Amino acid sequence: MSETADVVVVGGGVVGCSAAYHLAEAGAGRVLLLERADRVGTGSTGACAGGFRFQFSSRINVELSLASVPMIVGFTEAHGLPLDVVQDGYLFLIRDEPALQRFAAAADMQRSLGVDARVLEPAEAAELAPGISVEGLVGATFCPQDGIADPSGLTQGYATVARRAGAELRLGVEVTGISVEGGRVTGVRTPAGEITCAAVVNAAGPWAGALARGAGVELPLEAIPRTVLTTGPFPGVPERRTLIIDAATSFYLHREGEGVLMGMGGRNERPSFSLEVDDRFVAEELLPVAVEVFPPLEAAGIAGSWAGLYEMTPDRHPIIGPSPVDGLWLANGFSGHGFQHAPVVGKLLAEMIVDGAARTVDVSSLGLDRFARGDLVAEAHVV
Repeated sequence: MSETADVVVVGGGVVGCSAAYHLAEAGAGRVLLLERADRVGTGSTGACAGGFRFQFSSRINVELSLASVPMIVGFTEAHGLPLDVVQDGYLFLIRDEPALQRFAAAADMQRSLGVDARVLEPAEAAELAPGISVEGLVGATFCPQDGIADPSGLTQGYATVARRAGAELRLGVEVTGISVEGGRVTGVRTPAGEITCAAVVNAAGPWAGALARGAGVELPLEAIPRTVLTTGPFPGVPERRTLIIDAATSFYLHREGEGVLMGMGGRNERPSFSLEVDDRFVAEELLPVAVEVFPPLEAAGIAGSWAGLYEMTPDRHPIIGPSPVDGLWLANGFSGHGFQHAPVVGKLLAEMIVDGAARTVDVSSLGLDRFARGDLVAEAHVV
């Protein structure tokens, strides 16, 4: 295989598909997306819970949501493709006063940007989410604009509109390396040969670090496995699809089908690319917390389980923008927030590559160079 493209996007998750669409739509020339699996959305995108929210502790994450969430909610109207979207809100349950003060301060910041962020009493939280335990609860925050969308539907939707806009999506093709000469990208290598290009978008999710390293760029990324469970029907299953999060443990759940979907970060998480479900973690950590937060779950049976990978950065913010190698563009390290920010990130990459600068959101603070400068902005509300 010997061919030429203007931009090669590596990775067919929701970020890569959004980038391919926005690049083609912006007139970036021949846009070619390469995905090693036989379909798009099989990596972290396919394993995610599908939530989107405005309730972040950092201003830049709220600004990304303000630009991105309307693109999710309005996807069907904009593109004529079906997408399951429900805005029943996120409810953060808070169990100590210092945490409540931090969440209240974040809500103040969110409201200053136009977000309907509310601080609730425990009784108000219980009214919004019948069945939760209010024992030890000191308060909660809620935003009715937060919600859940179908990750597969959004990814497939962006793949469809990318093709409509003229991008080519090639599946079952692994990128084995990025070719660099004189400090700039000259192409990508695949088992079938090299594809010459002047720009590469690294949207390889948890595997982005290895891809960048081959081009001489170090990314501060760790792949962290997270387990997700689904249940069958049970008495007291939530009627609404409000995403309930216990702030102290990161346990979350929302209505999914006739049961619920739930997950949680572990106390002793370690970097790994393993996708095996940790049965010890499920039995000893996740399920005891689940029943404590939402007692009706004691009557639920586990219907399914899987593990997915979070691509985590030290400050839990993504890396968006150019790299030290001219022509290598980064969209990595979303730390669990990639699905909800993928629409605007694809647009921002197109603005940078085609127009020379991001216009929709100022993401200059999210460049790779912030780690060398030590200029980090921590995100505290990681789910």
